[in-house]
Amino acid sequence: MIAENMLVKDVMTRGVVTVPLDASAANITKAMAENDVSAIVAVDGNGEAFGMISEMDVLKEMRGKDWKIETVEDLMAASVETVKPSTTVRDAADIMVKKHIHRLIVMSEDNVGASNRPIGVLSANDIIRELCKK
Repeated sequence: MIAENMLVKDVMTRGVVTVPLDASAANITKAMAENDVSAIVAVDGNGEAFGMISEMDVLKEMRGKDWKIETVEDLMAASVETVKPSTTVRDAADIMVKKHIHRLIVMSEDNVGASNRPIGVLSANDIIRELCKK
């Protein structure tokens, strides 16, 4: 069982692989493969997160199409759920369950460094790994 006071910052995967909004599908899949990640965050010119592209987003888009000409905006999820590092893991897990999603972007805290920037990802796998430690 996850401790009531365990925070996202204690469990999340630090660092985020990002791609610019105008990246091609080929660039996205290359970045996923080279960094061995299952999702990438799309950012604008200021580094602010605009969306997330998962392996499943790529697989859905490539069926019967010339998917390599697609862009980040064509592939990314329409809505992205974010949390702060100070969010409890229990609350983050509740969001994942309610929204039927596997990962959340962890955004920097307000007034701490560059605000509204992705600093990590919390996946269902991160939470499960933590449960196995108990």
